[in-house]
Amino acid sequence: MKNKKIAILGSTGSIGRNVLKIAASFPERFTVVGLTAGWNIDLLRQQIQGFSPTVVSVAEEAASVKLKTLLGPGSRTEIVWGQAGHEQVASLQEAEMVVSAIVGAAGLLPTLAAIRSGKDIALANKETLVMAGRLIMAEAAKQQVRLLPIDSEHSAIAQALEAGRREDVARIILTASGGPFLHLDQESLWKVTPDQALQHPNWDMGRKITIDSATLMNKGFEVIEAHWLFDVPLDKIEVLVHPQSIVHSLVEFVDGSVVAQLGIPDMRVPISYALSYPERLKTGLSRLNLTECSNLSFLKPDLSRFPALQTAYEACRSGGCLPAVLNAANEVAVAAFLGGKLKFPEIAKVVAETMTRMDYMDDADIETILEADGQARVDSAAVLREMAKQTIDPE
Repeated sequence: MKNKKIAILGSTGSIGRNVLKIAASFPERFTVVGLTAGWNIDLLRQQIQGFSPTVVSVAEEAASVKLKTLLGPGSRTEIVWGQAGHEQVASLQEAEMVVSAIVGAAGLLPTLAAIRSGKDIALANKETLVMAGRLIMAEAAKQQVRLLPIDSEHSAIAQALEAGRREDVARIILTASGGPFLHLDQESLWKVTPDQALQHPNWDMGRKITIDSATLMNKGFEVIEAHWLFDVPLDKIEVLVHPQSIVHSLVEFVDGSVVAQLGIPDMRVPISYALSYPERLKTGLSRLNLTECSNLSFLKPDLSRFPALQTAYEACRSGGCLPAVLNAANEVAVAAFLGGKLKFPEIAKVVAETMTRMDYMDDADIETILEADGQARVDSAAVLREMAKQTIDPE
């Protein structure tokens, strides 16, 4: 068994922590050579002490100074910072695989740097393909690197696709848990608090993605990701709500056969598969007990209560930089909701309104995509201010 050297972008987040759990469980299979993080310096210090990476990058220079102080003069780990630091970790010569787990648009450039450096990517940052799917897939093909999905849904699709030929795929069915408000009426959604929205019934995830799951925007992002990752037309990608989170996604072939991947709702399963592909690791996790899965249900998503999913389809269908606008506006809106400045249903309203204000921009290059991302953040902030004014003075 060959030891694989990995770098982790976003090591202190939910995905990053789980990647390190697997690396610690299989030291003969994985060596951690690089880490990036934001501001959770105390946890990052523990990770450095546990794995002794070559290079670590943090968000800001002040954080790098604090980290160096905590590590002391005896540490052999190089500490860098900022966008350049993150891209340095992503491009480490000794790294064979880069785990892309930074949350949001911040993960785009480091992931692109890793691809351009010829690294295989274990992809958890779906925003990379949402914002720049066409360019990312073209660059991956050019560099002949593999993009191995970590999302449970896309991991399930990748596994199911191995059952047949790509030209025989009739449709892809992404499953969604429906989040904590699946059966909540429209009026009650306006009373939802951030704490309530963060209580996901099945998955343990970061704050931002948990809110995205509750609005179904996360599933919209996954539709766009699947479109690019598997080169499947948008009209062949459907979403079904599956509250039990046991069937992680399905592929239907032209003969009517439907192939599904089932498993416990634990992110270490798809993470381990991405890290070890095409092998599988004996993780020691709990096994799925089929005798306890007698009530597996599937529902059509209610787009009247959760319009974000339809908005994501529209952004993908329109193309250009609009998916990047979708993502940027959503990041701003979710942050406002978590900060108590926005009602839960207004998250989708901010995103939809911001999209109407943006002129079409072709996704010709990364610079144009980043320009659209920046403008969308300005426009969505303006939408927030207008909403706040209307709340104070409805006239």
